[in-house]
Amino acid sequence: MIESMTGFGKGTVELEDKKITVEIKALNSKQFDLSTRIPHLYKEKEMQVRSLLMSELERGKVDLTIQVEYIGKELPTQINRRMLENYYCRIKDLSASLGISEPADWFSLLVRLPEVIQNDTSEADEQEWEAIRRLIISAISRLKEFRVQEGQMLYNFFVLKINTLKEQIKEIEKYEGERIEKIKTRIMENLEKVASLDYDKNRFEQEMIYYIEKLDVNEEKTRLHNHLDYFVSTLDSGHGQGKKLGFIAQEIGREINTLGSKSNHAEMQQIVVRMKDELEQIKEQVLNIL
Repeated sequence: MIESMTGFGKGTVELEDKKITVEIKALNSKQFDLSTRIPHLYKEKEMQVRSLLMSELERGKVDLTIQVEYIGKELPTQINRRMLENYYCRIKDLSASLGISEPADWFSLLVRLPEVIQNDTSEADEQEWEAIRRLIISAISRLKEFRVQEGQMLYNFFVLKINTLKEQIKEIEKYEGERIEKIKTRIMENLEKVASLDYDKNRFEQEMIYYIEKLDVNEEKTRLHNHLDYFVSTLDSGHGQGKKLGFIAQEIGREINTLGSKSNHAEMQQIVVRMKDELEQIKEQVLNIL
């Protein structure tokens, strides 16, 4: 069964002094594209996290966020006084040299500057990291469940659209005989207008047959049916079929375009336009398939 690239997974765990939340979001992308927001405390584990997500999620634009909320006590922080005084002196000197008035609220400005406020946190121990790793795996599992559910919805959508295209092919068949007769009639009427001209009737008949054969769309319909059946069988063939389905959709489009160029009939061309609309909806949703 196909899977969507879209998904969301979340997990929370409470340790002795902190509450940790992991969120993973995924959208469609041609490749694996990962963005992470990981507290400095766990930065050394980022490559391990990246490898885990890549192996499990394969493809998509993935955003991972790890949030830490300290509980039971305040966040251990300290003010880097030396850094604060250095910022103060430099800003004061610049204000004087540039003729710019000094800030009204010095303290509010200074504490927001880099490295003035420092978290006095030690490195995470292996037991704590193992709890976070399990939390990430749990969030991945929820995201994958979401992908399966979305995949089922997309599967139903594709089957509906493919069946609609097959019905539209049948509609085209209603006008094929009528179309050939109209073309023959139009050519004969034009010939009657130049009846005084002498022409080789045998050669004319050969040219007529050649012309009508060029307008025949049976091969295009057969190939189109084959592509549609192949699309559905690919939907049923398992995991990771997104790119393949995209290629098949391109082939479907080529046959529909050829039908349009050869139809030479108003009603048939209207059906082809509707077929193109159905195909564009398919192509749009194929981009979401893993």
